[in-house]
Amino acid sequence: MSTSISTTGSVSSAGVGSGLDVESIVTKLMEVEKAPLTALQTKATGIQTKVSAFAALKSAISTFRDAARALTTPSTWAATTGTSGDASTVTASSTGTAAAGSYAITVQSLASGQSVASGTFAASTALVGEGTMHIDTGSWTAGAFTAQSGSTGIDITVAATDTLANVRDKINSAKGGVTASIVTDTTGSRLVMSSTTTGAANAFRVTTADTDGNNTDASGLSALAYDPAGGTTATSLTQTAANAKATVNGLSVTSATNALSGAVEGMTLNLVKVNATPVLVTVAPDTTSISAAITSFATAYSSLATLLTTDTKYDAATSTAGPLQADTTAVSIQSQLRSVLGASSTASSMFSTLSQAGLEIQSDGTLKVNSSKLTTSLGNLSQLKSLFANVDSTGATQDGFAQRMRSLADAMLSTDGLLTNRTTGLATSIADNTKRQTEVQARLARTESRLRAQYTALDTKMASLTTLSTYVTQQIASWNKSTG
Repeated sequence: MSTSISTTGSVSSAGVGSGLDVESIVTKLMEVEKAPLTALQTKATGIQTKVSAFAALKSAISTFRDAARALTTPSTWAATTGTSGDASTVTASSTGTAAAGSYAITVQSLASGQSVASGTFAASTALVGEGTMHIDTGSWTAGAFTAQSGSTGIDITVAATDTLANVRDKINSAKGGVTASIVTDTTGSRLVMSSTTTGAANAFRVTTADTDGNNTDASGLSALAYDPAGGTTATSLTQTAANAKATVNGLSVTSATNALSGAVEGMTLNLVKVNATPVLVTVAPDTTSISAAITSFATAYSSLATLLTTDTKYDAATSTAGPLQADTTAVSIQSQLRSVLGASSTASSMFSTLSQAGLEIQSDGTLKVNSSKLTTSLGNLSQLKSLFANVDSTGATQDGFAQRMRSLADAMLSTDGLLTNRTTGLATSIADNTKRQTEVQARLARTESRLRAQYTALDTKMASLTTLSTYVTQQIASWNKSTG
């Protein structure tokens, strides 16, 4: 006799007395009973495959929608770029909003920061005295210093044990608009203090409260002071704080830095060196960035079209269907996209189709950029913009292609759009399938328990009949002997 444990967890004994293979019989019968569960599991796998396919499709449509949106944004078409006729004197960078035109730039002087140098010390390890250094930032006018409005300056405490190097480090740590360094040559070491920012309004003054009692002499801490109006003489001016000066189309402009922002709206002119000869800076539409945006639109559409083709096709050679083959939602999306792409538009008086502008529809449904055509089209920027970005409330045929595609993608991705409704439906199908599987599994457990009980009872009954048959046979044999 063999003993086994069934899938329901009970212990069963096959062939208790009759030799009937109960376990094998029950197992075979349950394989037939499990057919509905297997079908449900197979269906669940198929639904989940569709869910994954629609998730990928949603992502591709979102990417395409973003590429289309870029071509409906005014800043994309208004982008400009600046080119300098002499980059060694002036360079130009555009924020993308500068008006197209030409600008003659002459550089009279560059912006600079103030710099002062102390007298010579034996070395950077030399002691400098004791007291407090006070640094103010502001401007010098005719020898008089005016502190910046609202500024109270900074104080730096110098101990008797501090060296020239220690003072340098304390100035730098204070971050008071002045940096310090030490210059060493054959004569010794000098402390050099410089403005952190260029411009006439960013100069500085250094005064001291020297513990030796004299705040203006060249002895002790006052040897590091710079305040000509206050009588200090030990520290000398090596560079004056000054604004940059230039002319733009004959108009004089000044700047605290060598980057002139606002002299030409939407442009920054970077002054490199003084030059009396005007440098021509040309501002023109940034056709490179516009071309890149159009190419991105074509690439995103092609990726989407390829994904739809792959997911909806049926390969007769291998008898293999794509995950969305014959799916009405996927087919509808593919049809709508192709319809818009292949339509004509009256938004532009020069271009009526994408192909005319350089985006050619291929036999596989993708878009190919014809670089030569697109370059020519960029020469008619206003018409090309209309082809893609025009919006007209009187009718869709007046809308640009990017505007149409953006609206279509928005509708598909909306809360009540095709994709949302389809994915919601699939989620419901998965939930229903899971519920059905649970119900079938419970029924199978009951069926197995019932079959096992029935066949175990049959096995016991057959064992009883076998015993009875043996007894009767023995009794007949005994009777025959007694009567013979």
